[in-house]
Amino acid sequence: MNDLIVQSINSIVFSMLLFIMAAGLSLIFGHMNFINLAHGSFYVLGGYIGYTMISKIGSYWVALLIVPILVGLVGATIEFLFLRRLYGKHRHLEQVLFTMGLALITADIIRSNWGTYVVTVKTPLLLDGSISILDSQFPLYRLVVIGIGLTIAVVLWILMQRTRLGIILRAGVFDKNLVSESGINIQVIFTGIFGLGSALAALAGVIGAPLHSLYPGLQFEILVLTLAVVIVGGLGSLQGAFFGSLLIGIADTFGKALLPEISLFLIFALMAIVLLAKPMGLFGAQSN
Repeated sequence: MNDLIVQSINSIVFSMLLFIMAAGLSLIFGHMNFINLAHGSFYVLGGYIGYTMISKIGSYWVALLIVPILVGLVGATIEFLFLRRLYGKHRHLEQVLFTMGLALITADIIRSNWGTYVVTVKTPLLLDGSISILDSQFPLYRLVVIGIGLTIAVVLWILMQRTRLGIILRAGVFDKNLVSESGINIQVIFTGIFGLGSALAALAGVIGAPLHSLYPGLQFEILVLTLAVVIVGGLGSLQGAFFGSLLIGIADTFGKALLPEISLFLIFALMAIVLLAKPMGLFGAQSN
């Protein structure tokens, strides 16, 4: 029973980490119609920059605040210089090829700067403890990760559903030209959205570093899981990203604990079942 409780909480922790990643990717695809396969690179970049900052100044909290801003600015700059030339419903292949190339370049940059060895980030001292839950000791840091994930979910929901910016973004999805003709610079907003998505990925990287070690190739592993979340939840749906994260997080955690040999198969099997029942994902817009 204790093992079940521990694994259940672990699955929610991992789900919240996946949600922060998937929320950024969902914003970029849902509001910009842009396929970004470099999203996992921003996660790993955030983790490694956070590791360096923590090593230099000794403060996890400063890294948690500064790193997402830095990586968000990098993402916004990349969008401004390169990606905006690839917008369009019929340019998805070009988007895939360019962002995959960007991911490979980022992987080489990471290897040249941080090497190929595994990097471990220590849990911040303030959260380096445990709490008893139903006679099971559970790390405090992991519970804080759940709280951060839920907080980000609420903030993003308010942003998208209760603010003028959210209204503009949702309008831009349906008719970009109409929004532009109303005097709103939709291109600047798109740059901001890409920067926000990149910042969320970097935030997940900093948060996830004490939970999972950093190593070359991690960006592609986390990207596969994030894409699975977005596909299961529905492309461009924030609500879908949340519930898709829960499904994939639970499947991945319990799969590795109970059936490690086929844990990845379980995730793709779950994807297949969901897509057979709802081809657009759980909360994706159904085509007529």
